[in-house]
Amino acid sequence: MISGYVRRAGLVDVLGAFGARNVQGEEQQKLDVIANETVKQAIGFTGRVCVMASEEEGDPVPVPAERNPGKYVLLYDPLDGSSNIDVNVSIGTIFSIHKRATPGNGPGTLADCMQVGRDQIAAGYVIYGSSTVLVYSVGHGVHLFTLDPTIGEFRLLNHDIQTPPVGKFYSVNESYYQRWTEGYRRVVQMFKGVEDPQQRKNARYIGSLVADFHRNLLAGGVFMYPADSKSPKGKLRLQYEANPLAFIAEQAGGKATDGARRILDIEPEELHQRTPLIIGSTSDVDFVMQTVTEVDAATVT
Repeated sequence: MISGYVRRAGLVDVLGAFGARNVQGEEQQKLDVIANETVKQAIGFTGRVCVMASEEEGDPVPVPAERNPGKYVLLYDPLDGSSNIDVNVSIGTIFSIHKRATPGNGPGTLADCMQVGRDQIAAGYVIYGSSTVLVYSVGHGVHLFTLDPTIGEFRLLNHDIQTPPVGKFYSVNESYYQRWTEGYRRVVQMFKGVEDPQQRKNARYIGSLVADFHRNLLAGGVFMYPADSKSPKGKLRLQYEANPLAFIAEQAGGKATDGARRILDIEPEELHQRTPLIIGSTSDVDFVMQTVTEVDAATVT
């Protein structure tokens, strides 16, 4: 349904700002609101979930008792990269699934949504690009499907994706260069081949997290959104973006860290918690963290 709205974005009145801000203080796009409501209505009636939490909602959305709440918890970013909607850049939906943590069979609660990432039982994302692609894992590898619009079904195209241990690309918003610590500045200089041509990578940054992650998952590389002087706690959302993508990355043989801790080991303290994110090919993530640790330690000294 969301894919259909995205494909018709220039033909129906779904482009542009909605005229309100979400709980993050960001201006909502019309498609943000449509995608959020679509997921809520479609999933809320399945009998599978007891509570949902969305990046666009201030509080969890429990499934009422009359809808026979299920045993699962859904956390989702309904339309990642929505600032790129008007310029026709790939955007997507990211989701995370847990089993409910509270006893009983009634509506779920905030406690059900506040679970550590390593306890996810499934995670994935959908990209609305030249084709509509679903990538997901239930803890037994990562699998890729493409929507066949002629039959309305997702068809398996890539079974058990493994991301290369060393990648071709680095993805980071370099306009924030002056806000970073010296360690991250050094990493980017190294990737540019300034000090060692062997470390050189090609810069690829779309500005849509799900699209940047998807490219690096398949081709290898590292995506970086570090903490900086303006956002010392990071910018991306732990529950809706970092955790599900970290789950996918690890299942594909990659890594994800906030710069100090494994993403999936971070205990959430609030529903819309933000985090730095370094994610991608194992060797590339290790290189970033080793360089940052050494350079920043030397700078402090």
